[in-house]
Amino acid sequence: MKKISYYICLILYYFIARHLPGSDMPYSFGSKKIRRFLCKRIFKSSGNNINIEHGSFFASGKDIEIGDNSGLGLNCRIAGPLKIGRDLMMGPDVMIFTQNHKNDRIDIPMNLQTDPKRPVVIEDDVWIAARAIILPGVTIKKGAIVGAGAVVTKDVPEYAVVGGNPARIIRYRNGKKV
Repeated sequence: MKKISYYICLILYYFIARHLPGSDMPYSFGSKKIRRFLCKRIFKSSGNNINIEHGSFFASGKDIEIGDNSGLGLNCRIAGPLKIGRDLMMGPDVMIFTQNHKNDRIDIPMNLQTDPKRPVVIEDDVWIAARAIILPGVTIKKGAIVGAGAVVTKDVPEYAVVGGNPARIIRYRNGKKV
């Protein structure tokens, strides 16, 4: 029965709820609550007061965990395994990848050379700005900020502000020197 409920929620999300207005629109008509209701039944685990914005894509969602007061930004595209902590802010068009393609063999097409999935972990109180890209296996530590358009290829330390391609530490929020 739980499996049937999961698939019904997934279908309702992708055919209806994903296309409802953004939660901050005056004509949203409860779209935030509808998406929250469905995603609580889709995700592996979800905390209280999560916000899944208009256009968010998360494939099956079955290996995604999201903590209290966290949200997925407008038109984001994420994949699991993904663990998001509490109080995450995510801007629009963010992409989080957990799998890549190899290219070391020339006797096999690249589209058939996949790496195993590597989980992404985003800890508490993190802000990921618009159009950031996070690559497989990355951990973003507590209190970090990922600047707009950053391409995160390696772990981000606590309270670091990172930006650029590839993302580099710009400064620390806690006064630590770079």
